[in-house]
Amino acid sequence: MRVVEQPNLGKRTTLGLGGVGLAELVLGKEEEFDRLSEALDRFGGTPVVWGRGSNILARDGVHSLTLISLEAAGTPEIVSEGESGARVRVRGGQRLSGLLAWSAKAGLSGLEPLAGIPGSVGGAVRMNAGSFGREMADLLCRVRIWTRKGGLRWIEREGFSCGYRSFALQGAEDPWVVAEAELELTRVEPERVRAAIAQSYGRKKAAQPVAARTCGCAFKNPAQGKPAGWLLEQAGFRGRRLGGVGFSERHANFLIHHGQGTASQALELIGMAREQVLREFGVELETEVKVYP
Repeated sequence: MRVVEQPNLGKRTTLGLGGVGLAELVLGKEEEFDRLSEALDRFGGTPVVWGRGSNILARDGVHSLTLISLEAAGTPEIVSEGESGARVRVRGGQRLSGLLAWSAKAGLSGLEPLAGIPGSVGGAVRMNAGSFGREMADLLCRVRIWTRKGGLRWIEREGFSCGYRSFALQGAEDPWVVAEAELELTRVEPERVRAAIAQSYGRKKAAQPVAARTCGCAFKNPAQGKPAGWLLEQAGFRGRRLGGVGFSERHANFLIHHGQGTASQALELIGMAREQVLREFGVELETEVKVYP
């Protein structure tokens, strides 16, 4: 287990904002989970499963947070095969982009619509990441999680529930970590997988600021009615900036750090957008980005 004291939270998020935490505990080998509870007790503070920080807005200042993250080590493994597909086991710390590249080479389809989503597999499971009508839940067979009381154990499909940008475990207490996941993928020609990945990424690049310093969508789409991006644009927030942060000119629901910004500015802008949308449309937007602490 690698320990980083007083980690810079801004450097551990794709948005690039945030203060300082107590410690970061980085797990590589499976046996290191056996020492995780002891390490959390030693450093104290509030434990937070951090992942790659692609959906996180960390507040400015010094915080009593102990981060738990996983090394992006290992290679996806085919654990069983049928005539039309295969079940694949992948570590929670694996970058989603790396899994997509591996699936293309292996000729396994299903993940292509998720191309361009940053972060780790564990993070994608925890938020049920999705794009173009495909969600992680559509492919997920079971997950291996770690909790303080139960240690490492496999949870079958009936032991968890998934919704729009949500994943819930029955009876699991915080913190819990996605150590591994198993996905059901379909066997096709590698060229078709590569072409579908390129197409999905191209669509995303044309509509979203994929190369910018962003936390992704600031708000979830409402359950009914117009999507959050449309509401924000109509409310005048496309390209709207406050200091060094602002909503994208390309997609009004993407929050971007243009440089020299602060988390306080980002939170103020998010609050302004929520209030304006509520005032104009009577819709109370819910944040998709996770704010810590």
